Parts: sequence; structure tokens; C-alpha cells
Amino acid sequence: MAIAFTACLRESWPVLVLTPSSLRLHWATMIQQWMNIPSADIVVVLSQCLGSNRGGFTIVPSNAKSTIHLDGSFNIISYDTVPKLQHVLKASKFKIVIADESHFLKNAQAKRTSSSLPVLKKAQYVLLLSGTPALSRPIELFTQLEALYPDVYKNVHEYGKRFCKGGIFGIYQGASNHEELHNLMKATVMIRRLKKDVLSELPVKRRQQVFLDLAEKDMKQINALFRELEVVKRKIKVCHSMEEAESLKFSEKNLINKIYNDSAEAKVPAVLDYLGTVIEAGYKFLIFAHHKPMVDSIHQFLVKKKVGCIRIDGGTPASERQALVTDFQEKDSIMAAVLSIKAGGVGLTLTAASTVIFAELSWTPGDIIQAEDRAHRIGQVSSVNIYYLLAHAVYM
Repeated sequence: MAIAFTACLRESWPVLVLTPSSLRLHWATMIQQWMNIPSADIVVVLSQCLGSNRGGFTIVPSNAKSTIHLDGSFNIISYDTVPKLQHVLKASKFKIVIADESHFLKNAQAKRTSSSLPVLKKAQYVLLLSGTPALSRPIELFTQLEALYPDVYKNVHEYGKRFCKGGIFGIYQGASNHEELHNLMKATVMIRRLKKDVLSELPVKRRQQVFLDLAEKDMKQINALFRELEVVKRKIKVCHSMEEAESLKFSEKNLINKIYNDSAEAKVPAVLDYLGTVIEAGYKFLIFAHHKPMVDSIHQFLVKKKVGCIRIDGGTPASERQALVTDFQEKDSIMAAVLSIKAGGVGLTLTAASTVIFAELSWTPGDIIQAEDRAHRIGQVSSVNIYYLLAHAVYM
């Protein structure tokens, strides 16, 4: 849809595309597929010129000592590169800017957000694309709304009071007046395309919880941590000073992180046992995890079982990801895709599988929905079965 929009505004080219680093070559490929322009006129800024460039794109290294020129009809850079290219972007006159997975700009304090906002505000046409623009709470929408319509969305404190329950000490974590915000967004900046409305050919998702049995010693340890966490939460409710509250909040966060890490480690044997039954069934599947030790264990298990698989996590170079996706989609010998929720949960099309497994959950519900949709996309011909592997009383 965004590419089609730019096709109607050729007189306003060149186009700048901001995207997560893992999707830069994917964007180049899609532009090449749908636009009648020379491949060399698609400029992609990469951290290093490694990997194949079968598309014939113009690859520019972001660490080049000489001046970087964004002189293509389409120019694709990652959010993390924006701060490094401030001088180039200020000198450029992009009338059309596309920001893919725009929820990457939700944190107003992040360097990539503060660097990207001026670029977006300066453009004549701005398209923000996201399946989940707010992953957890309304405040995550503000910087995106500000970029699109600063005349209306210009004061974060007024926005916070109206739509985020007012907040405490300038921190807006609540939610209020949902319908009013929804209607305001529809009237000003939002075009919402629901799958049930525009992609009616997609089959439904079927979600199922699968409860795993953990070792007794592990369950005792995790339950003890939960009890300790409840004590801290009760103390927070009755504390009388900001200093005490901050100290207790710090303890709470550490406990939650420890529960998250320990439960992942404890689940590994049960997850691998469950995978044994999946392998026997003989169908392709995606399996998502969060912690690296869990991803490592799953990958090693599949290799040991001689199951053909691909792996995409934070350590997988962006230049190699599309080739791995193609292998999974086209080769019958590749039965599994081992994916980290963050790195493998956005932008990829993995419709060769209709089974999605979550060995762990993410902190934010939006990440889970994004990951599910790697299989639930155009091209999927089957119902998508989604399995959440959960430990009893430990929803991680």
C-alpha cells in the first residue's frame, strides 16, 4: 500500500524509507518487485557491504569514510543509522518518508526517535506503517502522532492527562478515554486495515495453551521468587516516600527479571520433550523464544535430531535473512524455523508453516501478535495453529 502510494506521487520523489535493520533488503526487494525503476536506483545503507546483492541494488556502507549520498529514487536506511546520518538527512529534501514498523519510535527519549522526528516532520508526505503501533499503552502512540500531525498532537502532558490517566511524576503508563482517542486518530491520521475486512481469504488463527511439567526443585525455586515478589508489591502500595518507592520498584524489577530468566532455564527440558512429538508429526513449524540459551537449546536439539532448520535471531546478519526465509519457504528439507521473538517476529513471511510454537512469551502482547503473523499472512492456505508452551502457574 505504501509503495502504491509513492507510485502516485512520482513528482515528489525521491523517497526515504526508515525501517528496522533486518528489513532493509526486504524493502528493496519489494520495491524492485512492484516499481518499474532500475535496481541501481534503490539505495540501501548497510553497516557493511557483506552478503549477496543479487537484486543489483546500490549498497552504501554506513561506516564509509567519504560522504554518504542518498541519491536514489528510493533510499532505505535503518532507524539505528538515522542518528549517524543527521548531516546527510538535513541536507536532503525528501518529500516522502515511509517509517516501517513505526512503533520503533514509541520511546521519545530514544536517540533514534529524537533523530527521526525532524526528518518526518520536514517531509510533505509521511506514512507510518505498523501492525501494532502501540504495543502496551497509549503513551507509545504520542511520538508517532506528533510526527504525523504536530498541530493537534503537540503537548505530551495534555495528551497524557487525557488519554493516559494523568500519570505520576510525568510518567504516563495508564489508559483512559480509549474511544475518544480512537475517534480522534481516525479523524486526523489513522487508516486502519483489519484483516477481517481486507484480507478475508486468510484462514483463522487457532490458539492453544500447552502446559508443561517442570522439575519439582525448579518449581519450588520459582514459586519462592513469586512469593517474594508479592511481598515487595504490598510494600510499594504502603510506602511513604519517593526514595522508598524507587528502591522497592528496583527490587521488583530485579525479581521479575530473575523469574523470567529462571523460568526459561527451567522450561528447556520440557520444551525439547514437546518438540520431539512435533518432529514426529512431520510438518513444518515456527518456534519462537526470547532468551538466547533457550534459542540455542532448541537449535542444538534440532541439529542433533537431524531436522533441517533455519535460525534467525539478533546475531543473524540482515543480508542473510531473506535467503534463510527463501530456504524455509521453498525447500521441503527445511522443516523448522528457530526464531527469536524480537528479531524474527517482524517483517518476515514464513507461510510454508501453519504451526507456530512459543517456547516463551514476550513482555509485550504486541510482540506476540507480530510473531504469530509470520505464518498468518497472504499466501497462507491453511488454518494457523498456535501453541503457547506454559509452565503451570508460570506464564513465561
